[in-house]
Amino acid sequence: MALLQIDNMTHYFGGLRAVHNYSLTIVEGQIRGLIGPNGAGKTTVFNLITGMYKPTEGTIRFQGQDIVGRFPHDIAAMGIARTFQNMRLWRHLTVLEHIQLAHSANLGYGLAGAFFGIGKRQRREAEIKEHSLHLLEIMGVRRWADEVVINLPYGVQRRVEMARALATDPKLLLLDEPTAGMTPEELLDMVQVIRQLNQELGLAILLIEHRMKVVMDLCQIVQTLNFGEVIAEGTPEEIRNNPQVIEAYLGKEVIT
Repeated sequence: MALLQIDNMTHYFGGLRAVHNYSLTIVEGQIRGLIGPNGAGKTTVFNLITGMYKPTEGTIRFQGQDIVGRFPHDIAAMGIARTFQNMRLWRHLTVLEHIQLAHSANLGYGLAGAFFGIGKRQRREAEIKEHSLHLLEIMGVRRWADEVVINLPYGVQRRVEMARALATDPKLLLLDEPTAGMTPEELLDMVQVIRQLNQELGLAILLIEHRMKVVMDLCQIVQTLNFGEVIAEGTPEEIRNNPQVIEAYLGKEVIT
């Protein structure tokens, strides 16, 4: 059974058709890429999957369950996490505080427990801190745990955002341009991090990315969107040599 199955998804903003007849299948452990020119509808697809928008038409099923119309926090609790093209970090919180806050949906105690179950609350908060530090270790940023995030390099902030997404214990991770604005060195490090998340945690990953080297290095299957429609789907090599993709997105230069 597919982990994520989207069939014939269409979405309008007023009279503007942003996504048309979009379909996608992701299985466990797969890394898929989603590419296309600016305004093609890539981030809209992410917003539809995560419940920020409700599709005008079509179906979205995650682990066999229909998720159309569910709230974003419910979809996140089911096992879909995401990052954003423009990072949404709290500028004056520490790195560790970011990750601990992401556990808030799974505290394990209610309001009464917060006031009266002191022992249970303290044990759970200790578990959350330990798990948060473990995620920071995986992402290679544990040494910045007590630093205010605004003071950190851009590439480190990107890793913090991904660690925060991992705190929800996802099965599918949606990454919206994870290498945007990075130096070549930071880009290579991020490729390795994404590969590690896939291989060691078994995460399925759907990746929006403009840097074709990242797509070619990581993805097994790539879709190309143009004006909200899929114009090509295949292996990275097939996409790189597809005439429609070259005309609409890649241009005539050889992509390496």
